[in-house]
Amino acid sequence: MNILFLGDISGRLGRDIVKKILPEWVNKYQPDIVIANGENSAGGFGITSQTAEDIFSSGVDVITLGNHTYSKSESINLLENDSRVIRPLNYPAANQGYGYGIYTARNGEKIAVINLLGRVFLDVVDNPFEKVNDLLKSIEGQCDSIFIDFHAEATSEKAAMAWMLDGRVTAVIGTHTHVQTADERVLPNGTAFLSDVGMCGAYNSILGVKPDIIVDRMLNFGRKKFEIVESGSSIICGVLITSDDTGKAVDILCLSQVF
Repeated sequence: MNILFLGDISGRLGRDIVKKILPEWVNKYQPDIVIANGENSAGGFGITSQTAEDIFSSGVDVITLGNHTYSKSESINLLENDSRVIRPLNYPAANQGYGYGIYTARNGEKIAVINLLGRVFLDVVDNPFEKVNDLLKSIEGQCDSIFIDFHAEATSEKAAMAWMLDGRVTAVIGTHTHVQTADERVLPNGTAFLSDVGMCGAYNSILGVKPDIIVDRMLNFGRKKFEIVESGSSIICGVLITSDDTGKAVDILCLSQVF
């Protein structure tokens, strides 16, 4: 199976670059499923039905989220009514939406897509390590491959998750920090790992945000409201994971283009 995953789609520029480039990547790499993180798709914070539809119309099959899952009130209705959009599994059970889904890929195989949220430097949520262990027991035998988007800040937390799950899932790919890392590898027992896949959005920015706002915060403890960059050059980042018929990864390839 070929799994194509796109990093955090940030604002209109991110949605536009995905709409432009994803069809080319699909034609070139022939993925069996396309997954994307869309938690920043609505103005840089959260997701709406409109931005979700933009992403789906570009060729994405499943959208994962993160710590901005509920930044837009409209996301609640989306999570309750569209099983293609999943939020972190380790939010409290009373929260709207589901933390995973099992989907049929283009090659006819079943793939479980799981979304997790880290706890280091982020929200106080349920333990992602315990939650994923419990889930994997409950879905055993129901899918051919398992993909995890671990939306987390700390590289060590992401790496720990991958090593804990090595050989039990197809891939553990990090999101949230918006910068593609150079540590892609297949772990000894067949799990593909990448600390962060990067983002889709404004190239001349700081994580998608106007640089002067971030510089002012660092220099003067400024408190200007975050504004994402909505014009100029764009970057699209993704990763392609290839697995064998046992669901174990055999290759991982980082993708990145600037326009």
